[in-house]
Amino acid sequence: MANIFAKKPLAILLGEANSSGEGTLKRTLGAANLVALGVGAIIGAGLFVRTAAAAAQASGPGVTLAFIVAAIGCAFAGLCYAEFAAMIPIAGSAYTYAYTTMGEFVAWVIGWALIMEYALGAATVAIAWSEYLNKLLQVFGTSIPYAWSHSPLESAAVNGVMEHGIINLPALFIIVMLSLLLIKGTQESATFNSIIVVVKVAIVLIFIAVGWQFIDPVNHTPYLIPENAEPVKNAAGEVVRSYEAWNKHGWGGILGGAAIVFFAFIGFDAVSTAAQEAKNPKRDMPIGILGSLAVCTVLYILFGHVLTGVASWREFADPAKGGEASVAYAIKEHMPGFEWLSTAVTVAILAGFSSVILVMLMGQSRVFFSMANDGLMPKAFSELHPKFHTPYKSNLALLVFVGAFAAFVPGSLAGDLTSFGTLLAFVLVSIGVWLMRRSDPNQPRPFRSPLSSASFPLVPILGAVICLGMIAALDYNTLKLALIWMLLGFVVYFLYGKRNSKLQQGIVVVPTEMEEQAFIEPDVNNK
Repeated sequence: MANIFAKKPLAILLGEANSSGEGTLKRTLGAANLVALGVGAIIGAGLFVRTAAAAAQASGPGVTLAFIVAAIGCAFAGLCYAEFAAMIPIAGSAYTYAYTTMGEFVAWVIGWALIMEYALGAATVAIAWSEYLNKLLQVFGTSIPYAWSHSPLESAAVNGVMEHGIINLPALFIIVMLSLLLIKGTQESATFNSIIVVVKVAIVLIFIAVGWQFIDPVNHTPYLIPENAEPVKNAAGEVVRSYEAWNKHGWGGILGGAAIVFFAFIGFDAVSTAAQEAKNPKRDMPIGILGSLAVCTVLYILFGHVLTGVASWREFADPAKGGEASVAYAIKEHMPGFEWLSTAVTVAILAGFSSVILVMLMGQSRVFFSMANDGLMPKAFSELHPKFHTPYKSNLALLVFVGAFAAFVPGSLAGDLTSFGTLLAFVLVSIGVWLMRRSDPNQPRPFRSPLSSASFPLVPILGAVICLGMIAALDYNTLKLALIWMLLGFVVYFLYGKRNSKLQQGIVVVPTEMEEQAFIEPDVNNK
C-alpha cells in the first residue's frame, strides 16, 4: 500500500528552486516588490471596517492594543514562514513546506485549505468591490442597476420596488481584468500592485494626518471599556450591544478585539507563494514577509488611534454608524470641511480590494502550479505561457471558477472560511519549522526564526497555539462548512491525487549536477 505520509525529499525541492530555463517561473521580484505585495494583500477593507467593529464590540479606544496583540500572533507565524521561504524558495507556500516536513497527505490538506483562503477569498472581496464601486458612483449621481450588480440569490427593495439580482457584472469584471493582468506577467502585476499600494497608503496617511487635528482626548477616556459599561441602544430603544462577557470589556476586551482585527492581517503569507519569482529569495523573502507585517501594523495602530479619537467608540456600536461606512460617518460628523476625504476613503477601499484580489489570485495559481508539478492536480495547472512564463492555464481556470462564484453567489456565503484556511496554514507552517529543526538540523538556513531550536521551539509553539485558539473561536457554522469542504478534499485526494502523485509512483525529478552543487556541501575527505 502506498504511504500517503511520504515526504518529498528536501534535495528535490531545492533542485526545483534552483532550476532555470524552460518550464520555470521568471525571477523578477525584488525586496520592494515583495513588501508591496504583502501590503497590497493586507491593507484592504479590513482596516476601514474591522477597526470600528473591534472598538465598538470589545476594545473601545484600546483597539490599538488589540492590533498589537493580533500582530504578535501573526508575527510568530510570519517568522516561521520567513525561515521556510528563505530555505526553500519555491512556489506553493505552506503546501510545499508541509510536503517536506509532514508528508503528502498533510500537504494535500493544506493545499485544499488554501483554496478557501485564496480562491474563495478573492471571490468574496470581488463582491465587496462591486458594492463599493456603486458607493463611489452614487457620489456622482449614478449607479449600476441592482439586477446587474447582485447574484440571482439576492433580492431587495429599491425605492419601494422589489428588485432581483441576475448577475454581479462588476465583480466578474474585476476578476477577469486582474486574471488577464496576471497572465501577462508577474512584473507587470507587481508594478500595478505597487501603484495601488501607493494610492491607498497615501489616503490612509492623509486620514491619519488630517484626523489627528480633530482628536478629542475625552474619547480616549477610559482607554478600555469598563466592566459596568452601559449597553448601547438603537433609536427604537432596543439593546444592540452589551458588554457583560469577559471578552467584551477590560483586558479581556483587548483579546476579543484582537480576534476581530486579526482578519485584517490576512494576506502576508501570500508573499511566500512568490518565492520562486524572487530575484534573491534567501535575502528578500524574510524582508517581504516581515517588512509588510511591520508596515501594516504601524499604519493600523495609528489609524485606530485617530478613528477612536475623532469619534467615540460608542457611536460605532450603533449598526447604522459602525458598519461599513464607519470611517465615512466619522469624517462627516466630526471633521467639518473634509467631506471630500470620505470619497477618497472609498477610492482607497476600492484600490485596496483590487490589490487584495490580485495577490490572492496570484497566490492560488502558484499553489496550483506546485500541486500540479507533484501530480496532485491536473498537469494543465503547471503549464507556463510560452511568452510570458506565467501559469496561464491555472489563471484561466481560476478566472472561470472565481468569476462564477463572484457573479452568481452572495458574498456572505463564504463567511469566515477564508480565515479558517489561513489559520490552518499558519498552524501547520509553525509545526513544520520545529519538525524540520529536528529532522534536518544541519540544513543551511539563511534566516532563522528566533527561539526555535529543536529542544526549545518557543516561536513555533506560540504560533501554532495562538492560531489554534483563533480557529476554536470561529462560529459553529463556519467550522461545519470548513469540515464539509475538507471532507470533499479527502475524496478528491483518494480518487485523483493519490493515484496520480509522482511521489507515490516513484517519479521524481532528479536535480542536475549543477543544481546539486548549489545546495550539497562537497565532501572534501572523499576523493
